[in-house]
Amino acid sequence: MAIVDIHSHFFPKSWPDLHAKFGGDWPWLKHQEHGKAMVMKGQLAFRPIYSACWDPAVRLEEMDRDGVSKQIISATPILFAYDKPAEQALYCAQLFNDAAIEICSHNPSRLFALSQVPLQDIDLACKEASRAKSIGHVGVQIGNHVGLKNMDDEGVLTFLQHCANENISVFVHPWDMMASERTKDYMMGWTVGMPAETQLSIVSLILGGGFDRLSTDLKICFAHGGGSFAFLLGRLDNAWHHRDIARGKAQKPPSAYLDRFYLDSAVFDHDALDLLVKKMGTDRLMFGSDYPFPLGEQRMGQLVKTAVNLNEQQKQQILATNAEQFFQI
Repeated sequence: MAIVDIHSHFFPKSWPDLHAKFGGDWPWLKHQEHGKAMVMKGQLAFRPIYSACWDPAVRLEEMDRDGVSKQIISATPILFAYDKPAEQALYCAQLFNDAAIEICSHNPSRLFALSQVPLQDIDLACKEASRAKSIGHVGVQIGNHVGLKNMDDEGVLTFLQHCANENISVFVHPWDMMASERTKDYMMGWTVGMPAETQLSIVSLILGGGFDRLSTDLKICFAHGGGSFAFLLGRLDNAWHHRDIARGKAQKPPSAYLDRFYLDSAVFDHDALDLLVKKMGTDRLMFGSDYPFPLGEQRMGQLVKTAVNLNEQQKQQILATNAEQFFQI
């Protein structure tokens, strides 16, 4: 059974000293022994990683271990630089986009890349998304917000329409999680904040009238199974029907827009996967592992492979067919 993993991350083994170039706090890698490294943000430790992030040989070996046919790599959100001046963020986007293509060049039939863009400047973001497509990227990954601007922001909608016009697939990843002071312990920023951010991004795009305005040609997928969106869809519909202020600009109830976007399968629980299938259908789900991080699926594809309520055709849809069509790989 073919497996295409649409949600995996990378770091280059090294990159120019961004602090020396621009000043301020920037991510960098502190390499350790035995293929391990610590991602640093200025002088603060951010995340431990290992060589699968930068070494395509290690990545391919672990893909073979789990039977993964193809994998799409994307930057870890700490590299977005949305909080920096736009020209600096553009420099970073080009730097890491080129690095991603270099990693994929080691086996271009199995490794593919999503670009990043300086989303705080829509003109620059559109230009970089198009440039990245021209050098081989199969889509673009964006964060789910820029500061206080959600997915219904006019600039973000302009960027999404550009992607629809240029046939650039979009993957939305949560980052810079809400309530950081209240979720700083126990990794709750990742286990609580990230799902909440993902639900917020979908709901803001729906209720902000984004799907009513954007071309149906837009191909957009949200990470982490959409967070808590599927579980709370009934609450959203109830609010839309019974409180006019809860409708926003959406012409239809939220459940009427499920055919406008995709979700990945990174939910780590068969009951949650069953709910996604019931709400979205197998034709709107794509396998994502969040590899190679500790909070990702440790044996890529096992959740879908062992799902007792899916037949072989449905498993293959989620594991590969939908992704191959969505990203044209």
